[in-house]
Amino acid sequence: MAQTLRASAHGFTFGDRVAALWTSVKAAHARRKVYRQTYAELAGLSDKELADLGLHRSGIRRIALEHAYGL
Repeated sequence: MAQTLRASAHGFTFGDRVAALWTSVKAAHARRKVYRQTYAELAGLSDKELADLGLHRSGIRRIALEHAYGL
């Protein structure tokens, strides 16, 4: 007498919503990883190397955010 309930809100089951949440979490984790890598690579450059690229140390955070999140 097993019954399966298919509860849905707007056509999405609970499993669909959990899967979408998990996909969103993985995407956020991947973007954060890109941010950290970009920041670390730029922060590891000397002031002269940054200047050669037309960058200043104060702009590293903004550049990493733009690269990872498109802000």
